[in-house]
Amino acid sequence: MRKIALGFAITLLLSSVAAPGQDDTAILNFQVLRDYNGKPIRNASVVMHPVEKSGKQSKGGLQIKTDSEGKASFDGAPYGKLRVQVLAPGFQTFGADYDIDKPTLEITVKMKRPGGQYSIYEEHPGDKKDEKSGEPDSKDKPQ
Repeated sequence: MRKIALGFAITLLLSSVAAPGQDDTAILNFQVLRDYNGKPIRNASVVMHPVEKSGKQSKGGLQIKTDSEGKASFDGAPYGKLRVQVLAPGFQTFGADYDIDKPTLEITVKMKRPGGQYSIYEEHPGDKKDEKSGEPDSKDKPQ
């Protein structure tokens, strides 16, 4: 975890050295809510990774946690593409890429409950069933 935070800090430092006199960092405000009732999710992990121009995730990153109101913020995100993942126990993992191009960005994430497991042993309405009975069809007879 320290390596990730250190890598993200180095990325921030290099971006500030590359453009002296310009403050190309943003404040990111996150709000993490339950999809089904809009209530906040506390202690959700918000993980941020810089994304290279090729679309690959850069090494390093930063993780922050939401407070009791489901809010978290980070001051100092470099402009450019940023991959955000949100993880919370009992919810599907959320992931999306954002273009950071303004000084303040509000990001609201609505977390969904996980879907049920699919089993081949259960009846599924709408699925096409094999209409084969125990008797072979006349078309299936060997010749």
